Amino acid sequence: MGVITPTNKEVLDLKGLHLFHAGVSNCSMRVRLTLEEKKLPWVSHHIDLFKKENLTPDYFGINPKGLVPVLVEDGVVITESDDIIDHLDRKFPVPSLRPSSDSGVQEMYTWMKLAVNNHIGAVKTYIYFHQVQGKMRQSEEQKQAYRNLQTDTELLDFHSKSSSETGFTQQDVDKATGILNDCFAKAEKILTRADWLVDNTFSLADITWMPLHFTLVRADFSFDQYPAIEDWSNRIAERESFKQGVLKWWPGFGG
Repeated sequence: MGVITPTNKEVLDLKGLHLFHAGVSNCSMRVRLTLEEKKLPWVSHHIDLFKKENLTPDYFGINPKGLVPVLVEDGVVITESDDIIDHLDRKFPVPSLRPSSDSGVQEMYTWMKLAVNNHIGAVKTYIYFHQVQGKMRQSEEQKQAYRNLQTDTELLDFHSKSSSETGFTQQDVDKATGILNDCFAKAEKILTRADWLVDNTFSLADITWMPLHFTLVRADFSFDQYPAIEDWSNRIAERESFKQGVLKWWPGFGG
């Protein structure tokens, strides 16, 4: 589990469930969906990524990668969305968001890990290329400030390329598209014969992948060849947790 010891000690005094999150962050959506599915009371600490509220010494003192989401539960700080939602499902097991069989649980974790492993190289690259690149210019001073705060080499490399003069290339996005299509082809095969990704049970696997579908659609990723995925996404969109955990926070929908 992604439990860390923050250097910003103010969060250690927080009681209950506190979520540091962003409306447009697909990783934040996973946690909000889980909280809403379980009807857990939580306190919102909204981080505006466009105003770079995550790129401050205070926020890096909460998450040393400067990422959202972060869950603080009675002063315990947990980072990484997959770790957070798994923790919530274990700590608050009703309603359960995992399959009943051991093999199903392992398959659920496989789907969750697949999303994590392809987050920067595929999902983030595709979205930045289509939605962010060229729109969020940084001065040399801002770039240096980020380098002074960030220690994660993968994130340093990603943002160095995304903020460069050339940015991500068509070759980069073609590679990302290929990875995503491989993932969605696997999901399509399952969803043609079942309502949900694992053991025909709504689980953390679905909660992990639905935000990716939601944000990729808005970055013009085509799902025309995946009708079963479209039906699956429509089923999730009908859930109250989706309305409260995703749409409520998305710009233009009331968040």
